[in-house]
Amino acid sequence: MLAYASICVLLLVSGCTGTATPQPSPIGLSPSNSAPAPTVSSGPPQITLAFGGDVHFTERTLALLNNPATAFGPVASLLQSADLSMVNLETAVTTRGTPEPKQFHFRAPASAFDAVKAAGLDLVSLANNHTLDYGQVGLADTLAAASAAGVPIVGAGANASAAYAPWITTVKGVRIAFLAFTQITELASTWVATTSRPGLAMAISSDQIAQAAAAVKAARAQADVVVVFMHWGQEYNKCPIALQRTAAQAFAAAGASIIVGTHVHVMQGDGWIGRTYVAYGLSNFVWWYNDAASNDTGVVRVTLSGSSVVKTEFLPAYIDRTTGQPIPSTGPEAERISAAHAALHDCTGLAAAPS
Repeated sequence: MLAYASICVLLLVSGCTGTATPQPSPIGLSPSNSAPAPTVSSGPPQITLAFGGDVHFTERTLALLNNPATAFGPVASLLQSADLSMVNLETAVTTRGTPEPKQFHFRAPASAFDAVKAAGLDLVSLANNHTLDYGQVGLADTLAAASAAGVPIVGAGANASAAYAPWITTVKGVRIAFLAFTQITELASTWVATTSRPGLAMAISSDQIAQAAAAVKAARAQADVVVVFMHWGQEYNKCPIALQRTAAQAFAAAGASIIVGTHVHVMQGDGWIGRTYVAYGLSNFVWWYNDAASNDTGVVRVTLSGSSVVKTEFLPAYIDRTTGQPIPSTGPEAERISAAHAALHDCTGLAAAPS
């Protein structure tokens, strides 16, 4: 866990202006003649953002959608307690389409979005290597289901303009933009969004990284905080590869405040590029397969003071071997997972504190 020094103020009430408690009137003076109580200005609003890893509902996790309200299990409390929370929804949400020429195919019914909403998630990334598992028909159904459920999505769209566009919201007077990109090369040439084809926002080639960085820069011009959610890295590699580092540097230079990522099925470390917080790998979250390299996972919680990242936390969890749900950890298990996550910082090439 990395932490940045908190801001000390006399009164801290998010998004509100505080007023000092009036003092008793001096003896012999009526209240109308006493001096007015001084006003204490509040500091910047405190905002919490929570991020989880890869989610889908297939095989053992499909049954969770029998009751979407409880599909995420007890980890939902961590997501619900944040002002904004987000995961990667790694599935086509469709009952139609033809499987693409690849090994693994994930799809879920539209109730997946009911589960997302019930868990307190405010948006999802669709920039991953499974959103088009059932082709353009599956993608169209996924986008339609998200719209019908009222769940904002980033990283996919009806064309490149939509796929690379941010979702922007205002929390306590602070404008926050979210974008998502994928670096997975499988079927990338036919899955990438173009001016005339629906698809995904990608950041693989140098041109695509530049395009994604331009989208980050444009979002920064509209928002106080920019979050970039990535699908990247080499499966089972606990250390970020060169392509991840290159993109992270480009996005930080373009104005990203926070960069978080998923895909490799294991945790990766976190740290800082200047004043940009980077969490390279959030691992699996609600997951179909028992022991896909590791069941260790967690929630990354970031605290903002106004537009500045002032605190980051890793909240450990363990994926239940029966249900596939991430269960918040306590005791020795929490200590073990937290220590393992902290040790991953060493190979990130990231600074231990903002600068």
